[in-house]
Amino acid sequence: MSSSKPSRLTSLICGEFYDDSSRPKLAPKQVSIEILSGLTVSLALVPEAVAFAFVAGVAPLVGLYAAFIVGLITALFGGRPGMISGATGALAVVMVSLVMTHGVQYLFATVILMGIMQLTAGALRWGKFIRMVPYPVMLGFVNGLAIVIGLAQLEQFKIAAPDGSMRWMQGEMLYTTIGMIILTMLVIWQAPRLTRLVPAPLAAIGVVTAVVIGFGIDVPRVGDLASLAGGLPAFAIPSVPFTLDTLVIIFPYALILAAIGLIESLLTLNLVGDMTEQRGGASRECAAQGAANLVTGFFGGMGGCAMIGQSMINVKSGGRTRLAGVAAALFLLAFILFAARLIEQIPIAALVGVMFMVVIGTFAWHSITTLRKVPRPDALVIITVTAVTVVEDLAIAVVVGVIMSALVYAWNAAKTIQASKRPSVREQGAIVYDIKGPLFFGSATGFRELFQIKDDPDTVIIDFAGSRVVDQSALQAIEDIAAKYHEVGKTVMLRHLSRDCHRLLSQSGQLIIDSDDDPEYKVAVDYRVRQGAFQAGH
Repeated sequence: MSSSKPSRLTSLICGEFYDDSSRPKLAPKQVSIEILSGLTVSLALVPEAVAFAFVAGVAPLVGLYAAFIVGLITALFGGRPGMISGATGALAVVMVSLVMTHGVQYLFATVILMGIMQLTAGALRWGKFIRMVPYPVMLGFVNGLAIVIGLAQLEQFKIAAPDGSMRWMQGEMLYTTIGMIILTMLVIWQAPRLTRLVPAPLAAIGVVTAVVIGFGIDVPRVGDLASLAGGLPAFAIPSVPFTLDTLVIIFPYALILAAIGLIESLLTLNLVGDMTEQRGGASRECAAQGAANLVTGFFGGMGGCAMIGQSMINVKSGGRTRLAGVAAALFLLAFILFAARLIEQIPIAALVGVMFMVVIGTFAWHSITTLRKVPRPDALVIITVTAVTVVEDLAIAVVVGVIMSALVYAWNAAKTIQASKRPSVREQGAIVYDIKGPLFFGSATGFRELFQIKDDPDTVIIDFAGSRVVDQSALQAIEDIAAKYHEVGKTVMLRHLSRDCHRLLSQSGQLIIDSDDDPEYKVAVDYRVRQGAFQAGH
């Protein structure tokens, strides 16, 4: 079957990251699903943006403006249609100390610098390095974020006491709130069986809101968090001194925020890509996140990144294109400008119920049984990344997981280095060591132990046809072996070096090159080793 090239409009709305078989059809039904999904996401964004603004120590509108601007720009230009971005808790917890110490204007300047850093990462195409994150780290990331999202909802079970402090709900209000949450979750579970025209979370929010208002049930509502009313975000340059001292203050925060934002965004990009059958777009997402935060800082927003919870709501509600993200951002702005009082009537329990269903759908439940089937180091990585995500933050968790996985790989690869010994066919009286496995820092010690220097003849050929010389530790190991043979009056030759190994050894000055391998006639050249290219310090 021949594939037809999508129209320019389809490519613009759906993005270029789908193949022909998975690309959504822009039929009226799909467009309505996208818009309704955007409405659902926008409703779920409200309490999150307000709550994260409180965490960061800024006004609610600062969080709402960030959700609108970051959400709009990343939806229009990001690398994963269907992914939702906005103000997030992972960034808010870093911002709070800056705001408390220096004020909100320094936060805006930091967000601008954060955006510049992310734009630079996109321009340098650093997004491709996300492919280095192993699958066990992804599982730990998903599970950890699901737990974090769930724990964040517990804050909604607190109400203001007469003295202004926050205390846990009790009695009838607690039982009623739990009942409304359960009702929300039941509607989300059953709604797809009745209709798929309206996203299940949106139907649940509508049903529970109608019940609460119709029966006059006393439960906390969105308006109890803060007023959502406001105007359009206004352009303003942050009121901070343009001095080196200011840069010293904001640079560390900007670097941490940029790293956390990109890590969370790129991992969410991979997750959404797996669910919607999209590929690529990592560096483009870095640039879009950077542009969004750069603009947000000039318009009084707290910055943001991809939101796994809202992205899951969107994808599971049918959102597959840029329309859903754009609709969510525009609906959120409409709430701020025109419908604040209406949205403030939504019971928080309905939104908590939606997020609990997101937690259930996001957590990789199969990973629990997988722990007994996968290698123990991988199981440990999954558990560690999950725990660190919950206790510390996502960026640290991912770095820890990648380092653990790299060390496990290095340890396993180091054990594969081995050699077989045979007489040389071409060199009379010489011995050939056929090396198998990569030669790098982890296997360098094992490599040195392969040779029987005293028993070997005057000429020894080390054949790397089944190996690769990877790093400086490998170069040093080769020179050490050559030096030991040289001390007893014997010569070492290197054979079958791959192109990159040849280049590495040539640049280090270790090869004495009389002629190179002739690939046309398949003639392998034996290279002598120059002594003293590296001086090992002991």
